[in-house]
Amino acid sequence: MIPELGQLALILAMLLALVQGVVPVVGAWRGNSALMSLARPMAAGQFVFVALAMGILVHAFLTFDFSVGYVAANSNLALPWYYRITAVWGAHEGSMLLWVFILNAWTLALTIFSRQLPEAFAARVLGVMGFIGLGFLAFIVFTSNPFLRELPMQPDGADLNPVLQDPGMTFHPPVLYMGYVGFSVAFAFSIAALLGGELEQAWVRWARPWTNVAWAFLSAGIVAGSWWAYAELGWGGWWFWDPVENASFMPWLVGAALVHAQAITEKRGSLRSWTILLSLFAFSLSLLGTFLVRSGVLTSVHSFASDPRRGLYILGFLVVVIGGSLLLYAVRAPKVAGGRAFAVVSRETAVLIGNLLLTTAAAMVLLGTLFPLLGDALNLGKVSVGPPYFGFLFNLLMLPVVLLLPFGPYLRWGKGDIGVLKPVALRAGLAAIVCAVIAFLFVDAKLKAIAGVAGAVWACVGTLLYVIKRWREMPRGRRFPAEMAGMLLAHFGVGIFVAGVMLSESLSIERDVRMEPGKIVQLGSYDFRFDGVRETSGPNWRGDEGVVTVMKDGALVANLHPQKRTYTRGQVQTESAIDAGIFRDIYVALGEPMDAGNREGAWALRLYQKPFIRWIWLGGLFMMLGGFVAAGERRFRTQKTRSEAGATVAEPAA
Repeated sequence: MIPELGQLALILAMLLALVQGVVPVVGAWRGNSALMSLARPMAAGQFVFVALAMGILVHAFLTFDFSVGYVAANSNLALPWYYRITAVWGAHEGSMLLWVFILNAWTLALTIFSRQLPEAFAARVLGVMGFIGLGFLAFIVFTSNPFLRELPMQPDGADLNPVLQDPGMTFHPPVLYMGYVGFSVAFAFSIAALLGGELEQAWVRWARPWTNVAWAFLSAGIVAGSWWAYAELGWGGWWFWDPVENASFMPWLVGAALVHAQAITEKRGSLRSWTILLSLFAFSLSLLGTFLVRSGVLTSVHSFASDPRRGLYILGFLVVVIGGSLLLYAVRAPKVAGGRAFAVVSRETAVLIGNLLLTTAAAMVLLGTLFPLLGDALNLGKVSVGPPYFGFLFNLLMLPVVLLLPFGPYLRWGKGDIGVLKPVALRAGLAAIVCAVIAFLFVDAKLKAIAGVAGAVWACVGTLLYVIKRWREMPRGRRFPAEMAGMLLAHFGVGIFVAGVMLSESLSIERDVRMEPGKIVQLGSYDFRFDGVRETSGPNWRGDEGVVTVMKDGALVANLHPQKRTYTRGQVQTESAIDAGIFRDIYVALGEPMDAGNREGAWALRLYQKPFIRWIWLGGLFMMLGGFVAAGERRFRTQKTRSEAGATVAEPAA
């Protein structure tokens, strides 16, 4: 009866979410402390029951309880224990339970670390989180229950999708969901501010660390997903503008804009309405991503489910959340709008321009992702939107962002002096030009690679110049507070990322070749010798493993062993072999035998030389680290508001 306890736990959690989503908000409206005080215990109780359900599902996988349909469909007796844990969130029902578990973890963290919030405001924030939890728990209980029985019980299960049997999938979904769901906190703070008519920026200061952490987790999740696609799918790519990839990228772009907008609102009181709107959009796009992954309306290798009934529920919930929040915004935003004016030359203006470009890029990605649906709806036939559209427009929109990146820290709040930017532009520009010329003369680089070198050097050198400036001019204890250090790390990461993308995409070399044992093929400066194929096996698969020797100037570089695996249920999966390096990757994928199934004869292989591709993920990790470091700013934890001292507003931070 253990799985039935899991169902009961989800039902009880749903009932607690209902209380949490209604009673504290009513209490805040009426000024009733007794009702408001229910928010924290309801949130804690909801977390306990959802955690219990999660633990029961993990137990079912670890004990091979094939009477549970979800377990039988996604594991078998041969599946290693670590992939049985991955299988918990490897399909739709379990991934939704993981989503709700992480949502409850965020809510519990709010109850613990937000006790400095005014009682009414905290009640509204936790009430909004309860409403979101109610929507997803109802979705699980009524349409996506992972504890449904399958009787009679089968002696063995099917198997986890081979694509998901990779170490990257052990941590990619939880980390990605931490980012997705984390934006619900910024959403809840904004809704609470609209409901309460908060006139000053104190609520933004309370929300900032949560937003930074959510954005950092989403950055880590996207990096992990990109690395998984590169290593596991065998096509040598790191990003394909797939609809589900776009679903995580859109809230990341809006979240990046939100992080910067919150800084303006908290420090200067400006752009309050814009900050609220970005908070609503960041979480709304996270919900939209959930709909795209699970509705089946778009085809993707990453999608979890294609049940129209589930898609209809999520679409309805999406309409309620987005429509309701925008209606509330339209009614209440004028009461929280306002703030200090700022000059054309100011840090606010630079951030605002960057924000507009980031949100425009998100809108461009959204349009390209949904346009095939619009084409079908308007009887325009099958319309495909791919990398040529996304790549061209995204690069066009991000070019001004990269150009502005070094200047922002030099400009003062309110009104800046454009003269201070000239030395930065000259030094960073000179460094960029010199490096671009070197790339042109000695690397025989393409125009895209030269532009990438110039853009990366411009961003990195401009950031380093500001680091040197603060080191020289600021006293020891004030040089790099957490918020400043996080910003500089993230900006430096952008430069590294630009170099990785532009250089890898323009300088990569690939060949599809037919190779008999003993044959040598040259690719770039490397020689690849195919030494044949041998049989290999794993706990739940058998396969063919190629032996490829990579040499350069007669010296051994690497022995690579790409595989073609056949799993217990007949699924075939390619496992690439990669010799990784900081400046280049050597990548080999094994295809099919070319001589009518003769394993001893010729095989199809795909060979890649991919310069600087690791810099893509290194830049993403710098951005992630910047988000986490900025969230540790002491001011977010210790600064008192005047409302806490008997007034109603917060002192803007210096």
